[in-house]
Amino acid sequence: QKWVNREISNFDYLIQLNTMAGRTYNDLAQYPVFPWILQDYTSEELDLNNPAVFRDLSKPIGVVNEKNAKAVKEKYENFEDPLGIIDKFHYGTHYSNAAGVMHYLIRVEPFTTLHIQLQSGRFDCADRQFHSIPATWQALMDNPNDVKELIPEFFYFPEFLENQNGFNLGQLQMSKEVVNDVVLPKWAQSPEDFIYKHRKALESEYVSAHLHEWIDLIFGYKQRGPAAVEALNVFY
Repeated sequence: QKWVNREISNFDYLIQLNTMAGRTYNDLAQYPVFPWILQDYTSEELDLNNPAVFRDLSKPIGVVNEKNAKAVKEKYENFEDPLGIIDKFHYGTHYSNAAGVMHYLIRVEPFTTLHIQLQSGRFDCADRQFHSIPATWQALMDNPNDVKELIPEFFYFPEFLENQNGFNLGQLQMSKEVVNDVVLPKWAQSPEDFIYKHRKALESEYVSAHLHEWIDLIFGYKQRGPAAVEALNVFY
């Protein structure tokens, strides 16, 4: 009710929902999950009065790009487990998991060490690191198998975008670019500026009016059953 009356922010409301759903910073497998809210990571300026800069919050991230919907649907319809144990699903991965959290937070401890442990004692190859926000969004649009949503840090913690510890994260194969600080959208002058604008976007009129659609997918009635199938929102 408080949220409906705009007495608490969208950020606070999402944190409350995550907590009630049993998600917690103390468990990487049940880490708080936040939505991608923008789809414009290339403009020089970010215009929050333009609905076109926002992601469609009514669709799971795997099919925000309309082109992926057909493949996702076919995968579901053609899936047959010979043993009859595994139910049909649209996505074999998940919008939130421990590896995804470590992926985003690789530059800050204790996540650096956890990542290295996960990768048998070294950093994963540079091309798989989180090195650019625009590139990460593009990869989501191109690949229906990548369905990572965001973590709350994207809205308050600029330090995770900087390689303050000077870790050697390698270089990209094609461009030979060294992976260091995270590459930001053109409209962000610094990590602090990115967080400020991103948080502003989260509290914008557009997101306030559409956030419930995403909540239906993650915390609400479109999680499972016929509504989930229809929304292309069934996970393994």
